[in-house]
Amino acid sequence: MERYFKLAEHGSNVRTEVIAGITTFLTMAYIIFVNPDILSSTGMDRNAVFVATCLAAALGSAIMALWANWPIAMAPGMGLNAFFAFTVVGAMGFTWQQALGAVFISGIIFLILSITGLRRWLIAGIPVSMRSGVAAGIGMFLAIIAMQSSGLVVDHPATLVTLGDLTNPGTLLTIVGFFVIVALDALKVTGAILIGILVVTVLAILLGVTEFGGIMSMPPSIMPTFLQLDVMGALHYGIFHVILVMVLVEVFDATGTLIGVAKRAGLLKEGPTHQNKNLGRALMADSTAITAGSLLGTSSTTAYVESASGVQAGGRTGLTALVVAGLFLLAMFFAPLAGSVPAYATAPALLYVATLMMRELTEISWDDVTEAAPAVLTALAMPLTYSIANGLAFGFISYALIKLLTGKASQVHAATWIVAGLFVIKFAFFGGH
Repeated sequence: MERYFKLAEHGSNVRTEVIAGITTFLTMAYIIFVNPDILSSTGMDRNAVFVATCLAAALGSAIMALWANWPIAMAPGMGLNAFFAFTVVGAMGFTWQQALGAVFISGIIFLILSITGLRRWLIAGIPVSMRSGVAAGIGMFLAIIAMQSSGLVVDHPATLVTLGDLTNPGTLLTIVGFFVIVALDALKVTGAILIGILVVTVLAILLGVTEFGGIMSMPPSIMPTFLQLDVMGALHYGIFHVILVMVLVEVFDATGTLIGVAKRAGLLKEGPTHQNKNLGRALMADSTAITAGSLLGTSSTTAYVESASGVQAGGRTGLTALVVAGLFLLAMFFAPLAGSVPAYATAPALLYVATLMMRELTEISWDDVTEAAPAVLTALAMPLTYSIANGLAFGFISYALIKLLTGKASQVHAATWIVAGLFVIKFAFFGGH
């Protein structure tokens, strides 16, 4: 362990790394309940998605550990799983097999971008305000999904949306769960989101809202989702902007998380990026994990910002991520418990993740309206059109146009012009769906 992970060189030891790994796992383990709940709405087998989620997280974290030697864990990402289920399959009418095919293609593109260095060029070319608007918009998108699935918000013929029935037991449980998670996190309790999900699940079982399926068993079969992707079907003309959106969100989300957590751990050297050979390996690791996840049967896998909790606990090497990988493999034996978790228990988790993502609004340059307006349009369009894709399109097109109309076209990076142009082509030839 010492030789492979260079523990002493990083000022760490096995005990510290193990504790850091357990800490990271507890803060992100909610995904093993939330991801099957979201993806099963497409018709995918819930138990198979549960296993695929655990395997994709274990595989991604292990690649990050053994290749990049970074304490960053990976799992199917929040936001893209909702985009996969509610936009690509739900609103656009693609099959979940075609959606998995799109994830596979986006993974291959992402891999090429990482190998060629275009990924760093792309991330450097996206304005900070736009990146913040995207993160906040995905947060609001998750929030409306959480409120809708819990019955907090329902449709209304006159006002589109309105308040749901607050006497409904499931809706009340969602409210209780949210307050439990917020209180625990405010008190710095490790695994606050996971505890909140389990508390609501226990209350739901006791109140008879959901049935108790048990706690442990042998892992269910992954075959209903394994290698079920339809790559040729995903090449259908309408999937063009789906892949574009997946790649863009993967670029923002994963790259931002990797660099942010690595800086906090003191793993990035100042100076040219080629001096940080492990950054290149980390970028490759998350690209590889996306492709592998699509083969297993889950939406895009990404680096988790919750890894910062493990870094805070002292994690500095890949051993932290390897511990996370091992715990995700053990989690496969808790399928009956995962099957007992109702939507009312995962909704507060979604709502709290949305709350955390909304703080990105503070990074928007509010003093410059040419920066602020496109970012706000991006954020608002995602929940109001029920699509991350539309939010990105509104944002990039408006950013380029507003800069052009105000004589600031020189401030727009080539990457932004290209992405805006692609979205214009999409609307012009493929319509608004």
